[in-house]
Amino acid sequence: MNPKPKLVSRAVLVPFILVTSLFFAWGFANDITNPMVKAFSKIFRMSTTDGALVQLAFYGGYFAMAFPAALFIRKFSYKSGILVGLALYACGALMFIPASKTGLYFPFLIAYFILTCGLSFLETSSNPYILSMGDESTATRRLNLSQAFNPIGSLLGMFCAMQFIQARMSPLDTAERAQLSDAEFEAVKAADLNVLITPYVIVGLVILALFFLIFFTKMPKNGDKDHSMNLGRVLKRIWAIPRYREGVIAQFFYVGAQIMCWTFIIQYGTRVFTQTGMEEQAAEVLSQRYNIVAMAIFCVSRFICTFLMKYFSPGALLMTFAIAGSALTAGVIGFQNINGMYCLVGVSACMSLMFPTIYGIALEGLGDDAKFGAAGLIMAILGGSIMPPAQAAIIDQGTLFGLPAVNVSFILPLICFLVIIVYGYRSHTIHHRDRRTTAKA
Repeated sequence: MNPKPKLVSRAVLVPFILVTSLFFAWGFANDITNPMVKAFSKIFRMSTTDGALVQLAFYGGYFAMAFPAALFIRKFSYKSGILVGLALYACGALMFIPASKTGLYFPFLIAYFILTCGLSFLETSSNPYILSMGDESTATRRLNLSQAFNPIGSLLGMFCAMQFIQARMSPLDTAERAQLSDAEFEAVKAADLNVLITPYVIVGLVILALFFLIFFTKMPKNGDKDHSMNLGRVLKRIWAIPRYREGVIAQFFYVGAQIMCWTFIIQYGTRVFTQTGMEEQAAEVLSQRYNIVAMAIFCVSRFICTFLMKYFSPGALLMTFAIAGSALTAGVIGFQNINGMYCLVGVSACMSLMFPTIYGIALEGLGDDAKFGAAGLIMAILGGSIMPPAQAAIIDQGTLFGLPAVNVSFILPLICFLVIIVYGYRSHTIHHRDRRTTAKA
């Protein structure tokens, strides 16, 4: 009887830990950024829709760089892709210094775009690299374990956004800022921008240190065997696989749902808490605390799901959690009080396993084609770029169908979860069909 394969062997433990630390690093970047939609809207006196351009620039970088990253990794190595990603990440973060000096919104969008070009390199490299660091039968569990450290970075990003940005910005609310003279507005804006850039500069320096640590560490060569560049043939081959093709679609909708739920919890909570007489800034900070609780639940739930995958198929768990997420999102839409906020926090528990599980199912059996397969799944992060501005446009309506527009806007995440239910169901049935076929053989 053959022993069960280890999740991670001792030979690749140090590289595994280093690559897993990258999941923490981009989690921090993602979730220090989500509250910036509200922050930039206030700083530059813009609508929610204009503020959501942060997410368009942020996730647009993922989309634009995914296939160039895959081509680069195919030609060189996973380690080279990681190093390029870290360099771009650090460069984008440090560009916040010149952006703040201009006092304009557009340079920040450029900085975000460059930063996330780096994150696209990191995710395109790191996810399949982790899958390759051991037996294929434990690949999805191994990726779930690494991805479990992503929300820990997200928690730190949320905490920094709340403690070192939102709480230290001018207490003037949106209406009060609109009444300032041009000179007063410029003074408040300059002070707020100085507050905003500090965490980004610090993280840029930390990422540079991580760059040199990985540069001088010997990393495994597995997954770097085929350096051919026949992109068209590979894409045609993998796109013909339903599990992969549908996985890209499901990932698009999942990332859209995740970013919408984590970005607009600030707007949702602000409406709920200001109804009770709370001031706008205090309501924003309290909403961010709820967001941190949501991320803590997300983090714990991901470790639990990694354990559950020892006993249940990934597709079955994905479908079950998506059904629960749909039910809670319906509560977010229907409730107009604190109960809706509780439902929105609960959605994070349901989302916890979705990204790595869709990723693992979609790339199963792709072998060296996983480099390009990973690029398609990273391009699907475009959902986080397209959907938040659409939700913001709904929120800007104020009231729709007799409900607060911010409540109605969560119909978009609900639609996303319905798509994921279908993918989970199909994955689960294919899994059982393959098991029956293997048993008969």
